[in-house]
Amino acid sequence: MRTRPVRAVLSALGIAIGVAAMVAVLAIPASGAQALHDRLAALGTNLLTAGPGQTLFGANATLPDDAVAMAKRIAPVTAATGTGTTSASVRRSDKIPVDETSGLGVFAARPDLLGVLGGKVRSGAFLAPGNRNYPVTVLGAQAAARLGIDHVDPAQPPQVLIGAQWFTVVGILGPMPLAPEIERSALVGWDVAERLLGFDGHPSTVYVRAKESEVDGVRSVLGATLNPQAPNEVEVRRPSDALAAQKLTDNTYSALFLGLGGVALLVGGVGVANTMVISVLERRREIGLRRALGATKRQVRGQFLAESVLLSGLGGLAGVVTGVLVTAGYALSQGWPAVLPVGALAGGVGVAALVGAVAGAYPAVRAARLAPTRALA
Repeated sequence: MRTRPVRAVLSALGIAIGVAAMVAVLAIPASGAQALHDRLAALGTNLLTAGPGQTLFGANATLPDDAVAMAKRIAPVTAATGTGTTSASVRRSDKIPVDETSGLGVFAARPDLLGVLGGKVRSGAFLAPGNRNYPVTVLGAQAAARLGIDHVDPAQPPQVLIGAQWFTVVGILGPMPLAPEIERSALVGWDVAERLLGFDGHPSTVYVRAKESEVDGVRSVLGATLNPQAPNEVEVRRPSDALAAQKLTDNTYSALFLGLGGVALLVGGVGVANTMVISVLERRREIGLRRALGATKRQVRGQFLAESVLLSGLGGLAGVVTGVLVTAGYALSQGWPAVLPVGALAGGVGVAALVGAVAGAYPAVRAARLAPTRALA
């Protein structure tokens, strides 16, 4: 290996690529899962949302006006609030056609919405009792980006056109993974929406926080509590389940890339076997000399098998280091904690050594079978 370093490096390269791919494929989902766990721990998995479903005749149902108050009567519920959908559109300028909504909605909201959702204001302030009766609005993170507003200057706050009325932007929210509909919306006060935007006062979504141990129980009775006359017309969801399902989809792709890493490892093993076979042919005289000086077949087999295992092991070690660097870099770019499973790191070197042993078995046996007289001829 010292006398032919280039060939040794190229032979171990396939093993290194395969191990690096396998380590990264195992470590990156683990990092993502830890980030998801941390995010859910911060946001809470005890949030439930309820919205109108469909009636028995296929029409769109509505929630009662007192749906939020009814939700608060459930004993394990710690907080509840709601939003209402309006038919208004939000635009940056009156020069933009009314039908160009940019995928944004306008919701009526109350000041307690931010606390129930566990959201944060990135710039400015949220709706407050002092301004909720005035034409002011708070933009979700995506809504602000699409409208070209990145911050709120208290001295000269931006304005947007909602319906036919100009509204002053008083705040911009941060990301809300549990309520993506809020990220794509402009929030206005409940009374303002009724007075200026033709809002009918019916909540379209009810957000409920419940005790962690009682979430399933609250979920089972929430529909009947919000609409006792037609509980089947209430659709109850748990937003954290959607994030978990998304992570499950990511794991499916991880299994695919893990298989590709295995293929690369197999190709690397074939490369090592090929290198060792050529090495046996090139070193026939050395093998013959060793046998003539008293080396046994077992010792010759051990020599070439040790070389193959060492070659693959070094490739596996290089692959583990590469996989760690790739994982750390990707996790850093995503803002995740870098999680490196010990089993993946140790298994990478172990699998590489095993591949080396399998790949070197035939060349080692072939070297041991060489007769000293033929090898020295």
